[in-house]
Amino acid sequence: MRTLRGFLRPGWLLLAVVVVGFAVACFWVLAPWQLGKNSNNEHQNDLLRKAETTQPVAITDLYADGQPIDDSDWRKVLVTGTYLPDKEAVVRLRHVDEGSPAYEVLTPFAATDGNTYLVDRGYVKPVQGTALPPVASPPTDEVTIEARIRAAEGTSPGRGPVVDAGALQVYSIDPAVLGTTLDLPLAGGYLQLDEDQPGGLGAMSLPQLDSGPYLSYGLQWIAFGVMAPLGLGYFAWSEFKQRRAAKEGAPVKKPRERGRETRDALAASSTGGTGSDVRGGVIGSGPAADQGSGDKLSDRYGR
Repeated sequence: MRTLRGFLRPGWLLLAVVVVGFAVACFWVLAPWQLGKNSNNEHQNDLLRKAETTQPVAITDLYADGQPIDDSDWRKVLVTGTYLPDKEAVVRLRHVDEGSPAYEVLTPFAATDGNTYLVDRGYVKPVQGTALPPVASPPTDEVTIEARIRAAEGTSPGRGPVVDAGALQVYSIDPAVLGTTLDLPLAGGYLQLDEDQPGGLGAMSLPQLDSGPYLSYGLQWIAFGVMAPLGLGYFAWSEFKQRRAAKEGAPVKKPRERGRETRDALAASSTGGTGSDVRGGVIGSGPAADQGSGDKLSDRYGR
């Protein structure tokens, strides 16, 4: 009992609290975080695969009360209406073509179904010495476009719309915030224009169908959560054996002594014996000094 009572010292208690806290964080915070990102990524991949094998439909089939229905992300839709270029905005700090800076151009689209949708017409790249390059205007007459439904990105605090270089600029595609700024009610989500469509600019590429590293990261956090208590149990058991041996009168070796013995044992196993049994020399130096002068090659290997 006295041996077990020794584990109630502050050092052991603090170590136990840290290990338990780390394991709890692994199982209930870190692993679910990564596994959740993996699930979301897989869900988006499934939606993209489904969208690629489905023909475009009228936008009214996938919108209800001005909002896209569930699991309609990436679906292709057809919508007829007129662009509103005087309400245009650009998204700053975007990257295309593996890292090239660009602006995405957002233009409201007044559809014949009574809703006004925010259309991402594509991107333009800045030119040398110009913060915002000229943007080609969309058609002014009524057109029918094919686009993909995309979910709104939301707006971070302090990252609202700003006017810069003579244009309204935003940091993310958020129809609710942009509609309030423009005093123009916009439907939920937005439409990403396909290639070769009226009013299109540089076409946005589709994301790669890649699961990413999230699953392996989640499994690693689970493994860490398992190993931490096991490590604590191993050290506690080693300490318990040492204290019990001390209580029975057996000599107790310090951790440094045990480590030295372990290193010596490893060195002996790698050389085939103890350090005193190993004969060494320099290549080409001839026989060792303790060999007799008569120890010739003929004596050792035969004539």
